[in-house]
Amino acid sequence: MNVILFGATGMVGQGVVRECLLDPDVTLVRTIGRSPTGQHHPKLRELAHTDLFDYSTIEADLTGYDACFFCLGVTSAGMSEAQYTHVTHDLTLAAATTLAKLNPAMTFIYVSGSGTDSTERGRTMWARVKGKTENDILKLPFKAAYMFRIGFIQPLHGIVSKTKLYRIFYSVLNPILPLMRRAFPAQIGTTEQVGRAMLLVAKHGFPRPILEPRDINTL
Repeated sequence: MNVILFGATGMVGQGVVRECLLDPDVTLVRTIGRSPTGQHHPKLRELAHTDLFDYSTIEADLTGYDACFFCLGVTSAGMSEAQYTHVTHDLTLAAATTLAKLNPAMTFIYVSGSGTDSTERGRTMWARVKGKTENDILKLPFKAAYMFRIGFIQPLHGIVSKTKLYRIFYSVLNPILPLMRRAFPAQIGTTEQVGRAMLLVAKHGFPRPILEPRDINTL
C-alpha cells in the first residue's frame, strides 16, 4: 500500500507516520508539507510544497497512491470564521479534490474532531466549519472517505505538539494521563491508536463514514 500524508510534523501526523513506517503492508509513505519531518527511513519520501492551496505543479508526484491520511489542522483560537474556513475547509478541499481526480481508487481519511457539527448550523464556529469540510469531502469521487473525529489524544513514543500551549498542557497532565485513560477509555486515545486505526480502515474499510473516539479506540 502506498500512502500519502499531510500534516506529518503535527502531533497526530507524527504518530500516523510512525505507524505507517512500522506496518509491513505499507510500501511507501509520501509526506507533503511546508517543512520536513526530520525523519529518515527507506519507505519515507518527503515533498516540500509551500502552496497548500495549489498542487498543479506537483500532480505527477501525487499519483499512484492507495490512501491519504490528512492530519493537517490548526486551532480556531483567535480566528474569524472566514479565516478558519480558509485554512481548514478550503485548504483541505484543495488537496482532496486534486487527489480524487488523480487517484479515484484512493481511500481518504480526514482528521476531524469530536463534536463536529454535520448540520453546519450549530453555535460553535469550529464545529460548523469542520462539519462543512467533512460533508464536502464525502461528496468527492473517492473509492471511500472516512472522518476520524478524534477526542483527547495522548502523545506517545517521544511525540510532542508543535503548539507551545499544548506542550505546556500535556506536561501538566502527563502524570495523570494513565489514570484518565483508565477512567475514560472511550474518550481518550493515543497517537499510536489513531495511526493503527487509520491503517486498518484504509485496508479494510468501516461500516460508517464517520468514526467517533470510541470507534477509533476499539479498532
